[in-house]
Order: sequence, then structure tokens, then C-alpha cells
Amino acid sequence: MPSISWFLTVRDSDSSETNRASAYPAPAARAASTASRTMSSTRRKGTASRALVANPRRAADCQAMKRVIQILISLAIVVAVFAYALPKIADYRSVWSAISSLSPGQFVILLLVTGFNIFTYWPQMMASMRGLTLGQAAVNNQTSTTVANTVPAGGVVAIGITVAMYRSWGFSYEAITLSELVTFVWNTFTKLALPIVALAILAVQGTVGSGLLAAAIFGLAFLLVAIVLFGLVLWKKALARRIGSGLGRAVSFLRRIVRRPPVGDWGESAVRFRHDSIDLIAHRWVALTISTVVSHIGLYLVLLISLRYVGVTGVQISWAEVLGVFAFVRLLSALPLTPGGLGVVELGYIGGLVLAGRHHLGGVSSAEFHAQVAAAVLLFRALTYGLQIPIGGVTYVIWKRKRSWLKPAPPRVSRDT
Repeated sequence: MPSISWFLTVRDSDSSETNRASAYPAPAARAASTASRTMSSTRRKGTASRALVANPRRAADCQAMKRVIQILISLAIVVAVFAYALPKIADYRSVWSAISSLSPGQFVILLLVTGFNIFTYWPQMMASMRGLTLGQAAVNNQTSTTVANTVPAGGVVAIGITVAMYRSWGFSYEAITLSELVTFVWNTFTKLALPIVALAILAVQGTVGSGLLAAAIFGLAFLLVAIVLFGLVLWKKALARRIGSGLGRAVSFLRRIVRRPPVGDWGESAVRFRHDSIDLIAHRWVALTISTVVSHIGLYLVLLISLRYVGVTGVQISWAEVLGVFAFVRLLSALPLTPGGLGVVELGYIGGLVLAGRHHLGGVSSAEFHAQVAAAVLLFRALTYGLQIPIGGVTYVIWKRKRSWLKPAPPRVSRDT
């Protein structure tokens, strides 16, 4: 594209010949005009060049500073939780004693249940991406999960890894975007529905806590709004454009509060999402729903079995109360404060479970009960968070070396709407 200075120079050369002639004699006019335009153009180019050099440099400096601040905030939260908050709840020596009391057979069962939980994420990816194999889903999910669990604001970097993998396997940008959006919507619906399900179960049992009630009301309100908006987007093209534009303006308003640039118009993006998703959802909504629900159940089972194996009985905390705390923390984990919610999630689980069982200690001291709960949660997180990291390292190597999966990726489709 021509530079601004070039455009301005052309405009000057198209000016009225009469005006130029009135200022200069004919032979000298051309020379003077040319010299004037050249000097003006040079000054403009110099200014533009300095601006182009300075702005990217300034933007890079700001981005680096934001990344440093994110890292420092994440470290501060993690240190505050593990060095200050958790020791106030349970003694680490008692926690380790509870974990080390598990038998080898119990560890094997926990590893098998964890493996099942990891596996449950792959069918969801296959349901949202036509042509994706089970092996590719495993490699993509594990690698991107490792990035998200280890890097501050790792979710953004993980999306980049996901896109790079999909492209290397021959998937289009449109299919990738649709897959990510659909799985995000289904996961969000499930997270919002979990507190409602837990509340209904606990209401039947007559043990509804105020914290879960608040989470259920929040989840119900947002779930209803999300379902209505999603249904309207799929119903009519005009509504999709209007809702997309409204959401874009809302996001831009929030970004301006934190001094971030606004997003573009989401209206046409919503229209494209509607067009692309109708066929996929019509044919695969059952597979998407089942795989999403099963993945959450698998994660919940790892937590429940961890609690039972370290000694927390059903009398102290029932399976329904565990589900209620699980549902609440799943909502809490949506806040990207630390990589993978490290520190925040542990504190949420331990605090919620301790509150749930504080009136039913079952003959043990409160200190022992707190240690058992903390041991179960830390074991659960070691299996579902920590174990994912080395697995992701292995799957990254598989991606790099699995040449038979490589296919030429189609170019981005240009849509003029």
C-alpha cells in the first residue's frame, strides 16, 4: 500500500497548474515546485518512519511490562496461598502423612481414574472438529493444556499452539475457529449448569448451603441468558448480527476501563458463526453434550475418590456436597488469575470442603479433618494439574515428529459480508 507521504505528494502534483504558474515563472516554477515537494515529502517520510519505529517499540515495551506484571501477580498469589493461607488451615506434615497412608492399589486406581478423565476431553474435540483423529485430539489437548497450566495468561498462548497444530494437519481457519467457539460454549453451559444440578440434589437431601445457593442463582441466571442469546443467534441472521455487535460494544467498554484497545465489530463474526455452526450443532449436539458432561464427571470422580482414600467419609462430606463445592470452584476457575488457577483453585476447594464438613467431623479433630481435606485436594491437583505438564511435553515431541499427520493447510477464506 502506498505511504501517506506518497499519497500527499500525488495530491500536490495534481493541483491546479494555474496556481503554480501564478507563483513561479514557467521554467523555475517546475524546479521550485519539485524541490518543495521533495523536501516536504522527505520531512513527512522521516516523521512517519520515526513514528513507525517508535510505536512498535513502545508497544513491545508495554507488552513486555504487562507480561512481567502478570508473572509477578501470579507468583504473589501462589506464594500467598501456599506459604500463608494453606498453612493456616492445615499442617503440611499432617497433609503428607495423610497422602502417604494410601496403599499402592489406591494410587493405581487414582491413576486409572485420572487417565479416564484425561481421555474424556478428546472425544469432545473430535465431535467439534470433523476429520480429527483420536491421536490428534490427544496430542492437541495435552500440549495446549500444558501451556495453559505453566504460562501466565497461558490460555492465549495455548490457543496459538492449538491453531498451529490444526493448521499443520490441514484444517482450515474456519473449522478451527468453529471448533474452539463451540467447545467453549458447551463447556460454559456445563459449568453454569453444575451448581444448579448440585443445588437440586442437596435440596432433596435438605442440606443446602448459602454459598452453593448463591453460586446456583448466579449459574442459573447466566445460563438462561446464555441459552437465550445462543438460541437467538442461531434463529435469525439479523438477531445474530445485532447480538454480536452488542457483545462487541460491551467487551470494548470493559477493555477501555483497563486501557486496552476496543475490539472490532462482532456483528459479522456472529453471522459467520451462525452460518458455520448450524450444521455442526444439528448433527453433533448429542456427542458434544455427552462428551462435555462426561469430562466434568471424570474430573469430579478424581476429587471424590481422593477424598475417600485419605479418610474423608461420606458422613463428613457427602458426595452431593462434594459435587456442590466442585461446581462452585469450576465457576471460580474461569478467572484467569494464575496459570491453570494454581493456588486459587486449591484454596477454593479446601475452603469449600472444610466449610461443608465442619459440623460433621465424625469423631476426628478439626486439625486432622483439615489435613485430610487439604491432602485430598493437593493429591487431586497433582493428578489433574501437575501430571498434565510432563504429558504435554511428550505430546509436543510427538507433534513435531509425526510426519505422517502433516497435510497442506487451505488458505484463509476471504469473506466480504
